[in-house]
Amino acid sequence: MSVKKMTVLSLYTAVALILFVVESVIPMPVPLPFVKLGLANIITLIVLVCYSPKDAFLVLMLRIFLASVFYGQIVYLVYSMAGGMLCFLADVVINRLLKGKYIYITAVFGALFHNAGQMMAAFFFLGKGVLPYFPYMVLCGMITGLFTGILANILVLRLKRLNMCFYSM
Repeated sequence: MSVKKMTVLSLYTAVALILFVVESVIPMPVPLPFVKLGLANIITLIVLVCYSPKDAFLVLMLRIFLASVFYGQIVYLVYSMAGGMLCFLADVVINRLLKGKYIYITAVFGALFHNAGQMMAAFFFLGKGVLPYFPYMVLCGMITGLFTGILANILVLRLKRLNMCFYSM
């Protein structure tokens, strides 16, 4: 990996961490503890479309690890890793099927799979008492995934116009 590419991916990781921190102070209109916008996923989507799945995976893993270190809880690492891995797999598959277009659809599927991964982790640790939350997670995931996908799409289009998107399907 070139120094330039490593630097750019490091900057994307830093921006994802900043979005994670910003998101943690934004009050959500829905009074459910698990609902988040998923702003950091915008960066994962941008790197997936503009670079490669391998690069997006690297940025995602670094962001999850560093956020859990900053957040100070191992539970965050477990839930984020479970959700992040399923989200990433869905993002890669859907992005390939859609040939890098319709990023907002990719983001919706990613959000749904992220919620499924977190629900599986919660079920493992907390038992079946978490299952009633799943329909709410699906609804919120569709809305937040669409929101982050639209933002990622806008940014990718701008990066392409600036010739800063280097990966082609």
